[in-house]
Amino acid sequence: MLVAGRPGEYGIAALDLRSGSSVAVNGDTAFPMASTVKVAIAATYLTEVDQGHRSLDDIVAGHPAAKLMELMIVRSDNVAADRLLASLGGPAALQQWLRSREITGIRVDRTIAQLLHDHGHLADSRDVATPNAMVALLYKLNNGDVLTGQSRSLLFELMSRCSTGTRRIRALLPAGTRVEDKTGTLDGVTNDVGVVTMPDGHRVALAIFARGGRDRQSAIAQLARAIYDRFADSTRIALDAFMRLR
Repeated sequence: MLVAGRPGEYGIAALDLRSGSSVAVNGDTAFPMASTVKVAIAATYLTEVDQGHRSLDDIVAGHPAAKLMELMIVRSDNVAADRLLASLGGPAALQQWLRSREITGIRVDRTIAQLLHDHGHLADSRDVATPNAMVALLYKLNNGDVLTGQSRSLLFELMSRCSTGTRRIRALLPAGTRVEDKTGTLDGVTNDVGVVTMPDGHRVALAIFARGGRDRQSAIAQLARAIYDRFADSTRIALDAFMRLR
């Protein structure tokens, strides 16, 4: 069992974006999203760009939207996130975007500033997502028609430069593995969600949420490596079976 014996509570989901093979532990349990919600903020803004309602050159609170998005995703800048969120119409607009894309299991209630001001995150039912819902969002961003190819490429390129998660999903993966992720951190909460490219080029979306306990970052790193090995091995087994049939 991936989480057996670990202190705290973990929610894990992973989905092969090519074959549909999946694995989950507590996949339908809601966990605080923390800054992983910024993936949805970026996607909502980019949808508006794709529809011609906005531009990445728009000035939002004195800054180009493109710069705010970069700061929000790469550095997890909370002020940049709230500026973009406000320009979209706040949490309600983000919730409406999720609903219109038939993404259930993600709840958005507050701005980042409001979230950080409040306490009791471990037991909060607001601003939460299930691991399965977060992976569904990543699937739609990668495989679906939610974003144009240009906007999709921009978002995942920014996620590939995420500078806040070097000790989480990325930490124990083989050198050179491409990871496009977004972290989230609150008191007692440590998260990382994103897409990992496997050795043969196919991609796996994963979400790992952790609350309570100790050493959550190292646990996320170990869990991510176990997921990587599981999907890499599945690919090898399938290839071996194919070669035997030739």
